[in-house]
Amino acid sequence: MPDETPVVGRFAGRHVLAELDGIDAALLDDPVFLREALTSAVTEAGATVCEVMSHRFAPQGVTVLAMLAESHASVHTYPEIGAVFVDVFTCGDQADPEHAVRLLAKALGTDSVQLSTVRRGRPTLPGER
Repeated sequence: MPDETPVVGRFAGRHVLAELDGIDAALLDDPVFLREALTSAVTEAGATVCEVMSHRFAPQGVTVLAMLAESHASVHTYPEIGAVFVDVFTCGDQADPEHAVRLLAKALGTDSVQLSTVRRGRPTLPGER
């Protein structure tokens, strides 16, 4: 039976940057909805939420930051054009940041998702191959 204990200290992860369009302005100006949507998306994608904070700007727009055990996630909205920037970075293999972005897009009611993923770090520990 293989050891399923996660390796501690592996310096690797995936960083997803996304732009979502065609979203109802009211959703993009609602910090409570956005906090709940981001929390739900990253949790369902396998991440562990430690803390979430948000700020609503005047006259409009919201930034939400989620501190994850695996790293972080954020959204920054532009209600005036129905768009949002999304940033999800997760270390390790437990969480799927691309899935988190797609779940967030679904919660926001859009299929217009442009995303890019950057693999970061080193996939193995020193001495491993």
